[in-house]
Amino acid sequence: MSGPAPAVSLVVYAKEREGLARFYAALLGLQEVESGPGFTLLAARGVELAVVGIRADIAARIELSSPPVVREDTPQKFSFLVASLAEAAQTAAAVGGSFPPPDAAWSWRGMRHLDGHDPEGNVVQLRELARGA
Repeated sequence: MSGPAPAVSLVVYAKEREGLARFYAALLGLQEVESGPGFTLLAARGVELAVVGIRADIAARIELSSPPVVREDTPQKFSFLVASLAEAAQTAAAVGGSFPPPDAAWSWRGMRHLDGHDPEGNVVQLRELARGA
C-alpha cells in the first residue's frame, strides 16, 4: 500500500462483482485502485470500498432479479455524502440502481438523506448537505 491508510474502508460482497464495482465507482466518483481474482478495490477522498465476489457455491444459491429484491433485513447500511441527491440518483439509475425522487429525502443533522439500492438490492443511503448548512 502506498500513502496513508484510508479513514474508512468498507467491503461489499457481490454476485456480479464487476457490475457492482462499476455502480459504486460511477455513483461515488471512486477510482479503481487494484483488481484481482475475485475483488475490485475502489477509493477516493479517504474512503476505500472493496467489492468482493461471493464464493461460487454461495453465489449459485442467490438469484438476482430486475428490479432487484431490496435486502432491507440486513443490519448494515452504507451512507455516502454526495454533492447532489438529484444527480446521484440519476447516475444510480443509469448504472442499475434505484433511488426515489429527491423530494422523498428527510432532514437530519444538517443533511438531507435518501435511501435507495444498488443493482444487487443492497440498501444504500445518500446524503447531501442541506442548503445553508
